[in-house]
Amino acid sequence: MQELIVALGILLVVEGALYALFPGAMKRMMSFVQQMPDSGLRRAGMMFACLGTLLVWFLRG
Repeated sequence: MQELIVALGILLVVEGALYALFPGAMKRMMSFVQQMPDSGLRRAGMMFACLGTLLVWFLRG
């Protein structure tokens, strides 16, 4: 459970840094994402979820 909390903390640090360092680019990205069809967004989400799972599996394995 502690590792999950650390991972969520790291996620918040990275995401917060992106918004702090590149606010204009993040706004453009959000606008782009709103225009994407649901199927494309779903595919991208599944791809990143699988990549993250593989990364954790290889690092923890």
